[in-house]
Amino acid sequence: MTTTHTGVPTAPRASVAACATDLTKVYGQGETQVVALDHVSVEFRQAEFTAIMGPSGSGKSTLMHCMAGLDAISRGSAVIGGTELNGLKDKKLTQLRRDKIGFIFQAFNLLPTLTALENITLPMDIAGRKPDRQWLDRVVTTVGLSGRLKHRPAQLSGGQQQRVAVARALASRPEIIFADEPTGNLDSRSGAEVLGFLRNSVRELGQTVVMVTHDPVAAAYADRVIFLADGRIVDDMADPTADRVLERMKGFDARNRVS
Repeated sequence: MTTTHTGVPTAPRASVAACATDLTKVYGQGETQVVALDHVSVEFRQAEFTAIMGPSGSGKSTLMHCMAGLDAISRGSAVIGGTELNGLKDKKLTQLRRDKIGFIFQAFNLLPTLTALENITLPMDIAGRKPDRQWLDRVVTTVGLSGRLKHRPAQLSGGQQQRVAVARALASRPEIIFADEPTGNLDSRSGAEVLGFLRNSVRELGQTVVMVTHDPVAAAYADRVIFLADGRIVDDMADPTADRVLERMKGFDARNRVS
């Protein structure tokens, strides 16, 4: 606990897992140039679940891709776990993504010939690293897969397959997990299960999760929602509810109708 100059105690500032400073992403040149991100500065704090929302074309997926090292930055800075991404050589960038970042996508991206457990440990197997068995057991228990580890993807439901993808992202204990519409291919019940597991990974395992979504219900599972419009952050909502998020999104729709 620290204190202000007035002597009033303040809570300690949470550590930052990743951050962007004046992050700019430009596609094309001249008359065809599109500014997808316009001097975005944001911090993603450790052990926090952040949702990124905005209308189509707002830059939310571009922000995630730039922060995850999947897309090159035009100008500015992106940092993961103390490492600046801009200017990293391909080999170093690949290593950083492997060691410090977990990914969950709308498509489950599981190998059909491998069991659930083999899919979970695949990134570490490729890297020649042995999983921490105690941590792996905790992750498997958290996502509710203890009885499904020997099953192949075809023997699992869509929700179970996405849980395998969640466990795969968690298993290597990355600095941060980026999830891009992780429930987009799931029914509402399976989607709620996966979102619950992501939230539990933050609260029980101390994981940091950043999720791009268009769904106000999904965003309500997060601790915080960042709203983008025209490549800029226009709002930062703490303790979101589905109703509050929906009202904020309606404001974008109204503005688009006027324009």
